[in-house]
Amino acid sequence: MTMRRRSTAVTTAEQPRPASKPGRQSQAWKINPFTFGLLGALGVLVALLIGGMVGQLATVLVYIGVALFLALGLDPLVALIERRLPRPAAVTIVVASVLLVFAGIIVAIVPILVEQITNLIDDGPQMVADITASAWFKDMSAQFGTVFQDAADGVLSFLQDPGNFANISGGVLAVGVGIAGGFTAVTIVLILTLYFMASLRGIKRTAVRFVPAYQRSRFSGLLEDVSGAVGRYVIGQASLALINGVLSLIFLSIIQAPVPALLALLAFIGSLIPLVGTLSASIVISLICLIAAPQTALIAAIYYLVYMQIEAYVLSPRIMSRAVAVPGAVVVIAAVGGGALGGILGALVAIPVAASVIIIIQKVTFPAQDGKIVPPDGDLIVSTP
Repeated sequence: MTMRRRSTAVTTAEQPRPASKPGRQSQAWKINPFTFGLLGALGVLVALLIGGMVGQLATVLVYIGVALFLALGLDPLVALIERRLPRPAAVTIVVASVLLVFAGIIVAIVPILVEQITNLIDDGPQMVADITASAWFKDMSAQFGTVFQDAADGVLSFLQDPGNFANISGGVLAVGVGIAGGFTAVTIVLILTLYFMASLRGIKRTAVRFVPAYQRSRFSGLLEDVSGAVGRYVIGQASLALINGVLSLIFLSIIQAPVPALLALLAFIGSLIPLVGTLSASIVISLICLIAAPQTALIAAIYYLVYMQIEAYVLSPRIMSRAVAVPGAVVVIAAVGGGALGGILGALVAIPVAASVIIIIQKVTFPAQDGKIVPPDGDLIVSTP
């Protein structure tokens, strides 16, 4: 009896179950159109919400990116001092040095800028009158009609009308608000840079933990290569910008260009963006020098043309020899794209990002492709005659 029951149970268990009707299965997977449309609308709303949040946080993200790249740029200096002192002391020394340099630049440039802008406003009518009385202006007026004369008369009438100073004060107030916002941004970036420098090693260790254990050694080496190359790039580009700014201040003061301190600051900021920034700043400075005299603008243009050649063939190869080489086309594309996304700060951050991408391609993509000698199974290689 026991054997019969077991065999019956086995036979019953092995019997195939009746197949479900196809109509019921298709109905189970059928989605209501209203539900489908509602889910799609909710997905679009969530995407728009995320996009709006990213747009609102774009400035903050740019600050974080700039601070991170500054921390990477200053990390080689911290590592150099760390050979003799503990890391907290090295970070303190580097941060204190950066703050002193920043404060020294402000103390040295701001009074000069205020004085020169004040002199430019006071001497503006006389400068316009001198330009209109010059021989080259008369020649241009004779060739192109009274366009230049009408423009000069409009500028003179505006500057000589006391009622327009109210509008000028409003513009000055707006400029003051912009400068205050700039100082606030610089303060935020400096504070973030301090935190990133102090915890840079911890950030790297945390980033490595996101990678599987069998790939952490390779990823750690790649991370060190990228951070070191970005740091060397930032230091090298800042050195080139400092050289351009100092030489511009000296040269523009010698040729008596208008507001030489402001123009030198413009040259320094422009040189932070390689290739594109130096050329753009040189063109703007040469055009501003037209206020003094056409000869001054011509001398400035010749100087910057010679300087760019010296920078490209002498200074840049020596200073940037250990940094990753970024092709000129990539520099232009990165600078334009970064400027469109985040303004000047975005353009500054875009170049090191491009350098990091180039390092990743050289260290990961190219070796992976070079290692693929044998084609995968199932692929047919057709040789063409």
